[in-house]
Amino acid sequence: MEIRREGPVYTLYKEKAPIGTARLEQDAVWVEIDPAWRRRGYGSYLLKELLRQNGGLDPKTETQFTAPLPGDDAARALAAKFDFVPAGDHLLRRRVPDLSAVGLCHEFLAAHLLPGGFYVDATCGNGHDTEFLCRLAGPQGKVLALDIQPRAVEATNARLAAAGLDGIGRAVVQDHARLGEQVAPGTADCVLFNFGWLPGADHEVHSTAAGSIPALQAALTALKPRGVLAAVLYSGQVIGDSEKQAALAFFRSLPLTKYTVLVCEFANWADTAPLPCFILKK
Repeated sequence: MEIRREGPVYTLYKEKAPIGTARLEQDAVWVEIDPAWRRRGYGSYLLKELLRQNGGLDPKTETQFTAPLPGDDAARALAAKFDFVPAGDHLLRRRVPDLSAVGLCHEFLAAHLLPGGFYVDATCGNGHDTEFLCRLAGPQGKVLALDIQPRAVEATNARLAAAGLDGIGRAVVQDHARLGEQVAPGTADCVLFNFGWLPGADHEVHSTAAGSIPALQAALTALKPRGVLAAVLYSGQVIGDSEKQAALAFFRSLPLTKYTVLVCEFANWADTAPLPCFILKK
């Protein structure tokens, strides 16, 4: 089988003969299979590919598609299989991104931080978190990003430049354990950590408790009163869980008179799932 696309039209071929078409215009979907080839799964195959090519199967992408109300049981079953539901005079398929540890972290910070602040990304990686912080800080704010790997710093600065955010944020080569050399005490509104390894790089190179605990201590010193520290902890076969357990022990040792600590566990995920944590400085 083969699917060929010409503009908004997708044509399904079997043995070089067209047996079905699908069309996508302004997020509205139409699917039609030759009657001789129906009830054999070709409609599912075609619709799935149309959705896949347009982000509809990506758990990290928000999408919305509509379709006309189906006129027969087979068409209704096909629509239901791909989560189209009746919405007035048409069908609607709406998907919001699945919640992730990093996504939860971003939502929490967006709800607790104001534009114009000074934010620190202590583990910038490829710059996704840094870009998020720059957009949160806005034109009146500043973002400083750190990473021990020059490759990560270069990627982050390139991302900020491409997004027009290099006037707000910049990345420098620095070990997060030495964060205090870059950030004066009591000046940061937020310090963000996304521990683990650089995405797309060697997983054998990753953060460890030996550097991360001093980094967390330095971050708390850098925070203003009412500042927020956010950290996503990782564990697994490659990195083990020593860093995660050391960070949790550090969080639990903090005095309640000075800090409020939140550890947000995904109760029905695996024990090795990323763990978002937050510290609110009083």
